[in-house]
Amino acid sequence: MTEKVNPVLDASWKFALQEEFGKEYFISLKEFLLGEKGKYLVFPPGKLIFNAFDHTPFDRVKVVLLGQDPYHGPGQAQGLCFSVPAGIPHPPSLVNIFKELQSDLGIPPPECGDLTRWADQGVLLLNATLTVRQNQAGSHQNHGWEQFTDEAIRQLSARRSGLVFVLWGNYAIAKKALIDTSRHFILTAVHPSPLSAHRGFFGCGHFSKINNLLREQGVNEIDWRLS
Repeated sequence: MTEKVNPVLDASWKFALQEEFGKEYFISLKEFLLGEKGKYLVFPPGKLIFNAFDHTPFDRVKVVLLGQDPYHGPGQAQGLCFSVPAGIPHPPSLVNIFKELQSDLGIPPPECGDLTRWADQGVLLLNATLTVRQNQAGSHQNHGWEQFTDEAIRQLSARRSGLVFVLWGNYAIAKKALIDTSRHFILTAVHPSPLSAHRGFFGCGHFSKINNLLREQGVNEIDWRLS
């Protein structure tokens, strides 16, 4: 019998997702990743795969921002959707996120694209797929990660209340089916990619809307400034 996988991640999330680690799909996912790392460069580094969970414990989540898969260029992926480490040029979608932030709240675009400060305040920056091959976008999709991250969303939906789920683009919007809309708030818009941002991402006002929803519940707002 194959042993249960024992990943290293935040204790509150490990408790919430404990049943997943013994399931066949997760065991197969680990075997797939070991094989990939033997043949390719895989991003993000192993210690950052669960970075979103580590920076935003289960009981501290206020907002869930969903991405699709990690950046696939060297040095970009850090386990937080849309975020890049200090010193890495901002990818186009992140540039547009910062443009909307400035339009909405008057916050100038920061020099650094590291969104860890948002994560530490309760914004779960969750990609549906948590790893990727270098220079091959979507290369680790449909190998089990989506089942795992879907369960994370389901757990939040069932065991928390008043969260703000932010779904940008059709892929993220499809995750609405996992969320109890009688318990949570959902904000949707087109993806911030340059291909679609002008069709409704710019002007969506999501940053101020998130804070309004949190404030109405007596929850501390997010300070969106990064510098």
